[in-house]
Amino acid sequence: MLTLPAIFLVIAFIYASVGFGGGSSYTALLIASGMDYVLVPVIALACNLIVVTGGVYHYWRSGVIDWKFSLPLIAGSVPAAFLGGMLPVAREQFIVLLSLSLLVAGVLLVMDRQWPGGRDPQPAGRAGVKLALGILLGGLAGVTGIGGGIYLAPILHLGKMASARTVAATASLFILVNSLAGLGGQLTKLGGVEWPAASHALWALPAAVLVGGQLGSRLGAHRLPASPIRRLTGVVILVAVARLWLLP
Repeated sequence: MLTLPAIFLVIAFIYASVGFGGGSSYTALLIASGMDYVLVPVIALACNLIVVTGGVYHYWRSGVIDWKFSLPLIAGSVPAAFLGGMLPVAREQFIVLLSLSLLVAGVLLVMDRQWPGGRDPQPAGRAGVKLALGILLGGLAGVTGIGGGIYLAPILHLGKMASARTVAATASLFILVNSLAGLGGQLTKLGGVEWPAASHALWALPAAVLVGGQLGSRLGAHRLPASPIRRLTGVVILVAVARLWLLP
């Protein structure tokens, strides 16, 4: 547990630089540490909230958030994330679902926006399509304990539905609201669950992701090239998936 804060700080920095919260890697690391899988989504979502709150604030101040584009996605995802968080899932099913969903997201991020190439961002799809997409991804996010932006962003990029900055801002907002909803659902399942004996060490994790997230969101907004960082994020996710597959 002593090494987790430093690792979380680096992960928060990488993910925040492209508008993500890091929940996918937090979840994989906490499961690999041997923590009760019921507690893992609660900690991962709390860390997500800390990271993306700063990112959403910066995007809002910059006027990048497209509310008309984002609202149908949020309207569908929030109730689905809460219900998904409430859904009881066995450990084996949880790991399989998490691994498969992260594998797809990681591959799409590594491939980035290179296919189909050559097209400019297209007008946003119908509200009904985005509502359905929000329901699907919000439910998946709630069950796996992830904010869902890691699933949403590749779809928006590949569909050429918005510019890179709008996608990053939308993903951050999506993660923020779904982390809140998913956390609410996950908390309903904690009755009788015991925190680990070394739970005091977990209090260093929020501070670590706060520092990493602030650095990443600031540098990502002004200095770091987005495409290579997206690919790096995809690699980090795939490493986390490999770690999950090696679990007993």
